[in-house]
Amino acid sequence: MRRPSLTRPRRLRGLSINALIPNAVTVLGMCAGLSSIRYALAERWEFAVAMILLAGIIDGLDGRIARVLKASSDFGAELDSLSDFVCFGVAPAVVLYLWTLEAGRGVGWAVSLLFAVCMALRLARFNASLSDPDRPVWASHFFAGVPAPSASGIVLVPMMLSFEFGDTVLREPLFVALYTIGVAFLAVSTIPMFSGKSIKMRHEHILPVLLLVGLSFAAFVGYPWYAFSALALGYAASIPFSIRSYHRHKARTDAGASVNENADV
Repeated sequence: MRRPSLTRPRRLRGLSINALIPNAVTVLGMCAGLSSIRYALAERWEFAVAMILLAGIIDGLDGRIARVLKASSDFGAELDSLSDFVCFGVAPAVVLYLWTLEAGRGVGWAVSLLFAVCMALRLARFNASLSDPDRPVWASHFFAGVPAPSASGIVLVPMMLSFEFGDTVLREPLFVALYTIGVAFLAVSTIPMFSGKSIKMRHEHILPVLLLVGLSFAAFVGYPWYAFSALALGYAASIPFSIRSYHRHKARTDAGASVNENADV
């Protein structure tokens, strides 16, 4: 008589719900970016811009959620990159084209394509830089060029301000085209830009910062387009300070390398 096996049947390996949450958040962000195109087709410009801004907020959360839940994966990284291109490359380009660049016909479409292509190149370069073994630790505190979410916010500033001031020069195709080209080249440039990782606070600054957060929330609720425009332009205005900080770090690294070489000699 054959004895029954004492070994337990193997359980089917499933994926933890925690591993799905960051990817689900990323998909929601992608849907927000695509929805901006739908609102632009209906000429509901404020909703179109709001969807791109919402996608930017979600983009800032999904990576942090993945780290907190310890659910980072190669699949999630690839999905996040694709979502970024859709939300911050394709969507702003289409929205701006339908808003005013369409009046420029072929030239306006070329500007929209240029912006989208520059966002794709910027994202590809960022992904490639993550695997650079020679990259110093302090370099992770800086972006090379304006990051895609910030670039999409900066390029939409004329549109956001037009909601408050009306269709003045802010909606002129030539002005918007030149402005869009400038933002596109800032994105693909190698200008060092501050990242959130470089921000550190002392304990005595926590309460003032929390108070500033509360005041900022009030500003975003009462005057959203002014507030978002100020935030985007403020980040662009930090370029000289980020360049100076980057070169200070680089000079220290170069000085340390030269000292080590002299010691070896």
